[in-house]
Amino acid sequence: MTRVKETLDIGRLLDDGGWGGRQKFFVFLTALTIVFDGIDNQLLGVSVPAMMRDWALPRSAFAPMLAAGMIGMMCGGAIAGIVGDRLGRRVALIGSVLVFGVLTAAVALVDSLWALGTLRFLAGLGLGGAMPNAAALASEYVPCRHRPFAITLTIVCVPLGGTLAAFVAGYVLPVLGWRTLFAAGGLLSLGVAAALMTLLPESPRFLARHPQRWPELARILEQIGHPVQSDTAFVDLTEKTIAKASVRALVTPDYRNDTAALWSAMFCCMLAVYTAFNWIPSMLAGAGLGLSVASNGLAAFNLGGVAGAILGGLAIARIGSRPIMIGLSAGAVFGALALALQHFTAASAPLPIVVLLGVTGALINATQTTLYALAAHVYPTAVRATGVGSAVAFGRAGGVLSTYAGAWALEAGGSLAFFTMMAAAMAVVSVSLGLVRRHVPRPTT
Repeated sequence: MTRVKETLDIGRLLDDGGWGGRQKFFVFLTALTIVFDGIDNQLLGVSVPAMMRDWALPRSAFAPMLAAGMIGMMCGGAIAGIVGDRLGRRVALIGSVLVFGVLTAAVALVDSLWALGTLRFLAGLGLGGAMPNAAALASEYVPCRHRPFAITLTIVCVPLGGTLAAFVAGYVLPVLGWRTLFAAGGLLSLGVAAALMTLLPESPRFLARHPQRWPELARILEQIGHPVQSDTAFVDLTEKTIAKASVRALVTPDYRNDTAALWSAMFCCMLAVYTAFNWIPSMLAGAGLGLSVASNGLAAFNLGGVAGAILGGLAIARIGSRPIMIGLSAGAVFGALALALQHFTAASAPLPIVVLLGVTGALINATQTTLYALAAHVYPTAVRATGVGSAVAFGRAGGVLSTYAGAWALEAGGSLAFFTMMAAAMAVVSVSLGLVRRHVPRPTT
């Protein structure tokens, strides 16, 4: 008797199953890439005060260099999102890490602003391309009910990496200089890329859409505790079918309202986040508080973000994303306004400043991190990396603006204008989140 070929719904298999140790290890690997994305992303921001001294240049001279990196990230997010949906999330993620690892290490050799800007733009292609594919991978290894938390644990590694960069910079910059910092960050990232080539598999949901790769999918399912026949056919009935991954699919009547709201929220949230990342160290150092306090202030902003994002992800899993994300962004408005009322001078006590930066960083970074989980929830598998990548790419435009707006605010109105601008940006984020229709729902059980 001829055996009937089995057809298996990959979506139901994953969503009804558990979140086992092997799946957690895969999420850990994607998170590890984002740790180094966060480290390499913030190396220039923490190094600007030292570069200003070595090259005898004003703070404003580095705004175009910071902008070049953000423009590269904007382009990289859009391109790598489409690559991830068409060729695979794994290929796009590993390629992104290789790009930013090599080009970050190369910054150690530069002797001019032109060379610095060129390398930061090219490194930005990889830095921007890693996050949408890491978010897509993390979301597609786990059951749907764990998706927001898995993505949050992955993307929270951006501020975690930034925290590590700031702490290490506080010790390395005074002794070994900024060149050593860039060389170490880039080389360590290349080591992570080598590990991913051996250990990281492709997304099961992505593989289910490509019949020629079903044997590979069967092997992965066996690894995570779902053994199937090698000739099993796969479908994904839990996801809406879209013929081809493209940005055009994001602005169809079904998705355009949520897409516009997500892009607005991403733009303004990244404006606030990267205003802090790029300019808090030089602002604190310029106020006479020293390089150590400058690095610790940024570290507190990032470390608060790690704690805030994890708590936010847990809360979303219990309550849903709408009340949590709107509450986080509204709280960030008040945190930024409280900072705007502070006076930053050489005589200021560092501890209250660092604590307030930590609280505000928790709220802003938690909003930013959970935006990735929301974007991954809004879009189906066929365009998930494209959807997340496009939202992030649009958000990077806010990051580009931050490199100039932050410098302008500091020069025009000091810390008052600087933090008031951040508060206004987060107010727009809160309104935009209220307009998103496809929020992560509250669990029914």
